Parts: sequence; structure tokens; C-alpha cells
Amino acid sequence: MKVFSKAGARSLSLRVPGIVAAAVAAVALVACSTASPTSSPTTANASTPAAPASDQVRSYAGTQPAPPFPTDVDWLNTPAPLTLKDLRGKVVLLDFWTYGCINCMHDIPWLLKIEKDFPDTLAVIGVHSAKFTESGNTKNIREVILRYGLNYPVVNDYKFQIWNEYGVNAWPTLVLIDPAGNIVGAHEGEGFYPIFKPIISSLVAEFSKKGMIDRRPLKLKLEKQGLPQTVLAFPGKVYVDGARNRMFIADTAHNRIVEATLSDGQVVASIGSGTRGYKNGSFADAELNQPYGMALSPGGNTLYVADTGNHAIRSVDLKSQEVTTLVGTGQQAAAYPPAPGTAPNVALSSPWALALRDNELYIAMAGSHQIWRMNLKTKQVAPFAGSGYEGASDGPRMEASLAQPSALSFNADGSRLYFANSEGSEIRYIDMKKGTVVTLAGATDSLFDFGNKNGIGTAARFQHPLGVAAYDGKVYVADTYNSEIRVIDPATGAVSTLAGSTAGWRDGKNPLFYEPGGLFAAGGKLYIADTNNNSVRILDLATGETSTFVLKGLSLLSGPSDVYATKEVHLSPITVAPGSGSVRLEVTFPKGYEPNAQAPSDITLSTSGGQAIQLAGTAKFSKADPHFPLEFPATFTAGTTDLTVDLSVVYCKTVEASVCLIHQARLVVPVTVAPGGGAPSNVTVSYSVEQ
Repeated sequence: MKVFSKAGARSLSLRVPGIVAAAVAAVALVACSTASPTSSPTTANASTPAAPASDQVRSYAGTQPAPPFPTDVDWLNTPAPLTLKDLRGKVVLLDFWTYGCINCMHDIPWLLKIEKDFPDTLAVIGVHSAKFTESGNTKNIREVILRYGLNYPVVNDYKFQIWNEYGVNAWPTLVLIDPAGNIVGAHEGEGFYPIFKPIISSLVAEFSKKGMIDRRPLKLKLEKQGLPQTVLAFPGKVYVDGARNRMFIADTAHNRIVEATLSDGQVVASIGSGTRGYKNGSFADAELNQPYGMALSPGGNTLYVADTGNHAIRSVDLKSQEVTTLVGTGQQAAAYPPAPGTAPNVALSSPWALALRDNELYIAMAGSHQIWRMNLKTKQVAPFAGSGYEGASDGPRMEASLAQPSALSFNADGSRLYFANSEGSEIRYIDMKKGTVVTLAGATDSLFDFGNKNGIGTAARFQHPLGVAAYDGKVYVADTYNSEIRVIDPATGAVSTLAGSTAGWRDGKNPLFYEPGGLFAAGGKLYIADTNNNSVRILDLATGETSTFVLKGLSLLSGPSDVYATKEVHLSPITVAPGSGSVRLEVTFPKGYEPNAQAPSDITLSTSGGQAIQLAGTAKFSKADPHFPLEFPATFTAGTTDLTVDLSVVYCKTVEASVCLIHQARLVVPVTVAPGGGAPSNVTVSYSVEQ
């Protein structure tokens, strides 16, 4: 077995229960970049090969207590910092990860699954050790927790204290601790689930016999608790079809594609039910899983979608409104790198971005550090660039090493295919005539050489860029972790900052963005998927002005899965006198928020049981900018009824139009109409929207 120690780090004794030792022996490994446990990521060693390796679980005879957690670190998803003493009696699984690492992302579904397998005996703890400067910010880690739906405690190991104590040297690394607080084993890279599940089962059985299992649930305070629903959730990419006046938005964390008119933001369709899954069918029934990049057929009838979480490319028929699978199995490829073949039954690995030219669909295969190509006529799909080794070396396209390519864009004549080499923090291109990979800007010698610096070619620095758009003789870059939009002159490699600075939100001449992840250029404008601002922004290249794209007609986004879950609220009974009057609706919003002046809100009144309330005029409000209180004429006669108010309202921060939220509630009010019964024929329904 592989020795689990490093110079300057504590040597750990590990043991594996005998009945599962055989299962530990040989499982394929794909690891992200390694870093020295005694150094910060910026001085880390070079990346590991991405090829499979053996000896994935480190183990020794004997026991060694797990090192304690430091006290000067931030915790998320928990009301208070945790200690190993708090976790005594449970099997503990430490996941050493860093956000942005594709291999770490691949482990997330398995972490959520193994939690469900052992709901009362296993405690998963995410230990986040940042590769990039900005990914060490607790606020940014919170956004990633919300984006991926993590429901277990996460500690921000920003000083690499826990990393060093445990002798970790690669992302991801999984460490098991038994209910007595001793280390059992560790696994580097993807593929921990089939190894660790039987080990955990063995530990639970062993310690249950000893009476040493604590089945009480952990006390959690999830970051998502109390947060309102945003209209868009971490949109990853955007695609504009100006000729047909439409925009497609990858509403990534809502697991769908939103189609809207480009001119006025009217929602046309929701592609996908919003339920995370893998299912073909109509727009309302189909299921996607964290979609990102898109490409449109020349005739405009078919939208191709990189269904990243499903490791598939989906084909969307915009006329029949049907979703099918173009290529992919719904599961990550077991082989590394994935094997070529004939669609649809070719297993892929985290396709992230698409580009279409001359009937060839190019796929940024982030999970295997390659760019693939599919011939849409022959259905043949195979690697086009990248050896599968994670790196930043240029050369012949099949020999070059790439690092998590996450964006694709052809220049005007198709001679260059630009891509964002995200984990290497570079912008590179494939010379389509020479068949070579060339770095346009950003460092080429290390996956840890990043920053925020303008300059010429390899003297410039980026920080995990996720978006690129070649347009009008320039190359525009969504420099994601720097929260900036950069621009490159492809003739000289000169890099400058176009817009943005610190993370935030602001429209106008000096805009702010928050980890923008996607770009599309058309009609003299840059369309920006401003991921952590949950919005799409538009930067006018002529004026330098940035505005926020506001969606309208949001009722189409609800869908059968009820993405915006309705909250049912039972209000106190009201008694009124008979006669003519009105139902008065008063809705208040959190401080600093107000109803959206452009997106329609929907309010419908109804009654059940008897004729105590007869709505004399309209019983519905469906338009933008409601001014509360709203009054609905009514006639009251003796009797009782339940008054129901269905409320769907879009509201935004007063000074930040991008931060728009949607709130749905069903208000139920028992009403008694009786002589002398209170106010003269007026029912006032009061409700406060909680942020």
C-alpha cells in the first residue's frame, strides 16, 4: 500500500477491516492537481497524471488517532464549529476538495449518495482547501455549497492546516475515521464509493457490537435555509440567436434551459422540468442535470446542450419541443480517457461547452481534459485535442496537455478554435490548419501560476476563466475567479481589462460581476452569464454600458415539478359585516426590496364553500409593478367561507435589479360574514414576504 506521509507532515497509521481489504486493492484513480502539504497552492508541485493508478487506499496495521480540527476556521452548513469529539460514535468521511476541480465535482453525487446509504451512522465533512486565491473566501465557498446542493458540514481550511495534519497531497482525497476517532484509510482521486461503502458497512457492524455507535442526527444549519428562490440559479452559459430574436440561458442549478425573446425578455419556454435527472421527453417532462454549454443548428431548429451532470449531449427539437440524447449514457465514462465510438452509446465525462461548425460538433470534455469532435452525419465521436494528461503543454493537438477546458469559440473564418483552459488559467486555441495547440495568453509552465495581471501573452495572468468569445477581431474572456471581463488582441496576445473589478453587482459604466461563467458575443454586445449574481448581463461594446437582462412571464418557469414551491399559509379568521365592500391585499417586502417593475406578478382570489363572498369584479391581477395594497371589489352576505389568495410575485433589491427573487404563497383566510361583524364589509389580508 502507498505510504501516507510527507516530510513535515504527521505520519498516520491506518487500518482496513479484514473483510474488505480485498475490495481496497485495485480501483482506478483520477486525481486533480497535487499540492505540497507544507506549502500554499501557489507554490505547489506540478499536477499528477490523469491516467489510472493502483494502490488507492492507504492502510497500515494498528491505529492512530485522527488529528483534531483547528479552532480558527470557518464552518458552513452547521450552527457551530465541529470537533472530532462531537463526531465520536459515527464513521466520519473527510472529503478534501477545492471548488472548480472537476474531479472533486465528480465525487459530489457519490458523497450525497453515501450519506443516504448511512443516514444515521455516517458524518460526511467537506474540508475545502483552496487552490485559487478567491476560492479561499468563505463567501465564495457558500455560493458553491448552494450551487451544488451540499447538505453536509464544510470547513474552510484556507491555511491548509487540516491538509497538512493529514498529509494530503491531492484533490480530491477521502479519509475515513472510525467511531472511536482513529483513522481507517484514505483514497486519492475519484472512485471512492465502491471501495468505501463496504468498509463503512464493516465499521458500523463492528462498532455496533461494541455499543459504540451514535445514531443521533448531526445538528445542521444549512446555508440554503431561509433563502428565497431566485428566478435563475447560477446560470452557467448563455447563447444568443439574434436572427430569430431569442436567447437561451443555461439555468444550471435549476437543471433547465430557459428560452426568452432577446428584445424584451419574455419567457418563451422552459426546456426541462427542473427536476434533476436523466430523462428524454417533452419540455415539461424531460430531465437535465446541471446543463452548461449550448450550440444551435444552422437552421435554428435544434439546440445542442452539454448536459454536464449527466455526462451527455442532449438534442432539443425547438419545433416539436422534445428532448432526446445525442450522445452519452447518462453515466460518467468508466474508462479514462473515455473511448471513442458511434453515438449515442458513447460514455462521456463532464462535457462543459460546445461549438458547431461545418456539421462538426466540438465538445469541451472537462472531465478528461480533452476537446472531442462529433460528426453529426456519421455520428462518430472521438478525441480531437488533448492527450488526457492534465496540463498546459502546447504542441500537436493530440499530444498537447489540457486542463479542464470549459469554453469554446471559433474565430470568424474558423481557422482557430479558442478555448478556456480553466484549471491552467490560460486562453489557448487549436490552429485548425496546422493541427496544433497554442497558448494565446496566460502562463504555460504550471497549473498553479495564476493571478490578475494584464500584459502580453504568457506574461498575463487569469484566475480560472470559464468563458471565451471570439468576436470582431478580439477574444473576450470571462475571467471567472477575478470577476472580470478581459479582452485579448489575438494578433499580439495583449491582454487588458474591459469591465469588472471586485466581486459584486453594479450596472452602468463601471459594472461589477460575481464569478461570471459564460460569454456570447453578437450584435455589438457581450452577453454574460453572471453566475453568482444569478443573472444575465449585457455589455454594450460601443458605449461600455452594462445592463441586466430582466425576464418576464415567469409563470412558464414553474412547470409540473413546481420549481418555485408554493408556501401555504393559514391566516387568522376574519369576521365582517354584510354589504358591498372589497378584499384588500397588503403585501410587504424585506427592507431594501420592492416588486419588480418589469416582470409580471400573478395574484388570484377564490373562495370555497357558500356564497359569503362574491367577487364583484376581477379576481385576478397579472401584470408588472403591483402597488400594494391592491383592492378587489366584493359583495358580502351572511355565511362562512375560506378566502384563498394565490400569490406569485417577483421582487428585487431596490438598487440591484439583478438580484431578483420569486415568491409563491397560497394564503387561506377563514371569513365569517355576520351582522355587526366588525369592519363594514372590508376584508384586509396582510402578508409579509420573508427574505
